[in-house]
Amino acid sequence: MLSFYEYWEYITVFLLAAIPWIEVVIVIPLGIAGGLSPVAVVILAFTGNLLTILMIIVLYDKWTAWRERRRERKGITKQVSKKRERAKQIWERYGLPGLAIVGPFFIGTHLTAVMGMAFGSRKSFVTFWMTFSLLVWTVGLTAASYYGLDYLNLIRPDGFF
Repeated sequence: MLSFYEYWEYITVFLLAAIPWIEVVIVIPLGIAGGLSPVAVVILAFTGNLLTILMIIVLYDKWTAWRERRRERKGITKQVSKKRERAKQIWERYGLPGLAIVGPFFIGTHLTAVMGMAFGSRKSFVTFWMTFSLLVWTVGLTAASYYGLDYLNLIRPDGFF
């Protein structure tokens, strides 16, 4: 039976994975290094990150309409960032699948979802490719973290279960 403290650790994994710019890249290695179950960490990190990505995709149209109204009110002109330019180059070369797979490494999963929507992709395609990409990144990071930390003798080699 898990103690309250252990439940809180798992809840923290879920919540941190949902926060943009922290995401699974930081949460998975920290959770595994902290002695949490890799299976639980991968499930909670994936779920937390995916829920916020889905919220971004579903609410994107409302967010862009709000942003445009706000810019008009304040008289702000659009500026193109370096991250957007890099994402646009990936988009032009590889399309949505390339952006979804490579984007999380360069700009994070949340911003990748925003970019996919901003470049005019359908919500269903962005949802599919971001889910697939997140699954690949989550499983890959979990395996690399678990076996890497085990190799460095920073965790006990108990196995995944």
